[in-house]
Amino acid sequence: MFRGCRVLHSNGAGATIGRSTRLNRGFKATAICGLAQEVSDGTYAPLQERLAQIDTERPFSPFLVDTFQRRHNYLRISLTERCNLRCFYCMPSEGVELSPRDHILTDDEVIRLAKLFVRSGVTKIRLTGGEPTVRKGLGDIVARLNGLRQLGLESVGMTSNGIALERRLPLLVENGLTHLNLSLDTLDPFKFEIMTRRRGHEAVLRCLDAALASGLQSVKLNIVVVQGLNDHEVLDFLELTRNKELSVRFIEFMPFTGNKWDKCKMVPSTQLLTRIRQRHPNIAKAPDELNDTARSYIIPGYQGSFGFISSMSDHFCSSCNRLRLTADGQIKVCLFDAKEISLRDRMRAGATDEELLQTIGFAVQGKKAKHAGMEDIDVVTNRPMILIGASVNVAVTPSRRGASRSPMRRPTLFHARPVLLRPPSLAAHSFSTKGPSASDAGNPNSRLTHLDDSGRASMVDISNKEPTKRRAVATGRIYIPAIAYELVTTTYAAADPGEPIPAEQLTPLEKAKAKARSKGDVLTVAKLAAIMACKRTSDLIPLCHPLQLTHIAVTLQPEVHRSASGSSASEAPQYPAAVSDSDVGTTCQERGVDRTRFSIQCRADVTCEGKTGVEMEALTAVSIGLLTVWDMLKAVAGQEMTIGDVVVSRKEGGKSGDFQRVQSR
Repeated sequence: MFRGCRVLHSNGAGATIGRSTRLNRGFKATAICGLAQEVSDGTYAPLQERLAQIDTERPFSPFLVDTFQRRHNYLRISLTERCNLRCFYCMPSEGVELSPRDHILTDDEVIRLAKLFVRSGVTKIRLTGGEPTVRKGLGDIVARLNGLRQLGLESVGMTSNGIALERRLPLLVENGLTHLNLSLDTLDPFKFEIMTRRRGHEAVLRCLDAALASGLQSVKLNIVVVQGLNDHEVLDFLELTRNKELSVRFIEFMPFTGNKWDKCKMVPSTQLLTRIRQRHPNIAKAPDELNDTARSYIIPGYQGSFGFISSMSDHFCSSCNRLRLTADGQIKVCLFDAKEISLRDRMRAGATDEELLQTIGFAVQGKKAKHAGMEDIDVVTNRPMILIGASVNVAVTPSRRGASRSPMRRPTLFHARPVLLRPPSLAAHSFSTKGPSASDAGNPNSRLTHLDDSGRASMVDISNKEPTKRRAVATGRIYIPAIAYELVTTTYAAADPGEPIPAEQLTPLEKAKAKARSKGDVLTVAKLAAIMACKRTSDLIPLCHPLQLTHIAVTLQPEVHRSASGSSASEAPQYPAAVSDSDVGTTCQERGVDRTRFSIQCRADVTCEGKTGVEMEALTAVSIGLLTVWDMLKAVAGQEMTIGDVVVSRKEGGKSGDFQRVQSR
């Protein structure tokens, strides 16, 4: 619910403006409170007009609007990957690997990006971690963010576990902190140690009391509910709201890398609401803040409220207005999407604010309508929660993550490797260029790598592999008739200044040629398609992990294949790319006396620094490049073209060693 817009009585007598609006939140806060009262009173007529008035208060950058017209005015900034707790649901039991210190955004970089987002329409910033209080200079960062109010920023919030916050809180509030979310999953000190693997329960409770007395506009308590562990404490948490202006929010247990998520451990919010209604049958739905993640309720006679964040059982993707900036400078458009783009690398490569904004816009445009279902969320390539900066606080074990990443890599949403536990290029492919040997026949380990012991499809676990330089070269051909070859290899005629030839006077062949040429340059379009497909291999091949590719080179070369008897001297200058039939295997087909054959060869050379090869990426590039040629030429040669000879011709790096295909003569 929106704090300060609480319904006083069930008879709809009105709403009161509480602490959140007594501390000047400006026009928008007042307007939203008014909207809340209109909804509670049942007067919906002015609603759209008032919303439009709020939206036009200042310009909103189109770079923050996705393809589903969602406006992203809320930025969550992770200040650190470190934490002073070890919460089991956020961190793998084996720990996580931290980014090198020089990969973490500096204070100036954080402020520069925050300023850019605020100028573009962001009105709300929340600082997260890891645990943000372990970041040096936190007070100064809050003060500098508070200085962005003149550009339109309305609130500076923070999510913390409260362990080390109590003494720092007065300075943070003085410097401009307006909202605080505390994480506390149990009221039992002993269970607290089990869940966080650390002591500090009393410190969190003291911090909660200090926060409620500090003058903050909003104080919320986040509880991750786990079946059989703390779900029976829900009613106890509600009692905290009886005499305190506190919003308690129950969060469904969410799947992240390494947290051993199980659907049986997740308690749906509807189930919790049913339990609460049994104790408090008169609970009332509270008006929620616009774009709020929580469905909020009020218990009559209680000062506070409670709500549910139902990311799994009842997602709120359609109204999502959030973007995330990780501590190492990656922009994430969705908590459950592994795709990322590095704004840090772009800044350090000298990008202007306009160029950064274009990169942000590219990422926002790639945001999906909704995240995957609870059982389909990517928990292999996505980060653990500790490395994202989610709404609950988490824990960390130090090491080195991402040390091999190039600071100059080009940002792209489709092949950007998420910064995970180790250096970036996690991937698993079923393709192998190493043929089976005689000794493999009786080897029980000689099996398809993408099948588990029960024969079901499964991603290959390559977490224990060391990253190395990988390279793969793939080639393939599309065989085309002479008329298609002529279209590809001849330049377009200059525009005729005379009268154009009427369409009815064109022969069928001329019409087909005109249609093919109207699509544009065949080889250029096919090359672009091949590069784009290479970047999106993991989206096309289900069990491939997204890779951080460092180089993609695609060439398409028209060829003429002469018969074994050779060609006359007059043919040589006409077809300078002519090669012998023996160079292309047995794919060519005879067509009467004239045995000259035409083709276009596509070659893709792909490299990366990672734990697995890029053969699939090279093969995908070649395949899509050739299919694009087919599509471009089908008007004149749709029934005569043949695609073939798609192979990996070279592979470097990896456990199986280097490989080069020997061409038969």
